[in-house]
Amino acid sequence: MSGDMLNIAVLGSGRGSNFQAILTAIQQGRITGAEIRVVISNNSGAGILEIARNNSLPAVHLSHRQFTTEDEFVDALLSLLSAHRVNFIVLAGYMKRVHPRVVEAYRRRIINIHPALLPRFGGPGMYGIRVHEAVIASGERLSGATVHFVDEEYDHGSVVLQKTVLVAPDDTPETLAARVLEIEHEIYPEAIRRLAHQDAVVEKA
Repeated sequence: MSGDMLNIAVLGSGRGSNFQAILTAIQQGRITGAEIRVVISNNSGAGILEIARNNSLPAVHLSHRQFTTEDEFVDALLSLLSAHRVNFIVLAGYMKRVHPRVVEAYRRRIINIHPALLPRFGGPGMYGIRVHEAVIASGERLSGATVHFVDEEYDHGSVVLQKTVLVAPDDTPETLAARVLEIEHEIYPEAIRRLAHQDAVVEKA
């Protein structure tokens, strides 16, 4: 990372609870050297857009369905990011794969959060409650959340920050998900704080 201010675009598809945690941390001064420039969702009714509007942040609905080809969508996304002078992308429940052209343009400047301890329980199809179902079915006694850089493969890029939670014997996917989400809300703002200040980034072994 350079010493520049992080001008962040947040991409999300859902209610935006991780975005809210990050935004609150910035507003409270717990994250410095970073600001949200634009919030983008592929879902016009997403809560994440509502949170952005309520905080007077640019909120943009941008979906593949608005374009004839994928290349047109990618061109529009890159143009939008450029227009808002974005130099860093935060995925917060974004349910679409990031196109390789976007990954290349923002190499090591895109992060995601995953509700498990990567590299375990990641990859295509591993999202939402499915992750917690798989963790419980495996008999694992530890789960948690991982902030990682995004590359061309799902849930593959190097790890920025992880935190664990114990899996209780009576956990359901839903109860585990709720506890992991609390951890997500702690470590996602912390990861951004560290990246904004070039603090040590943990690489995969």
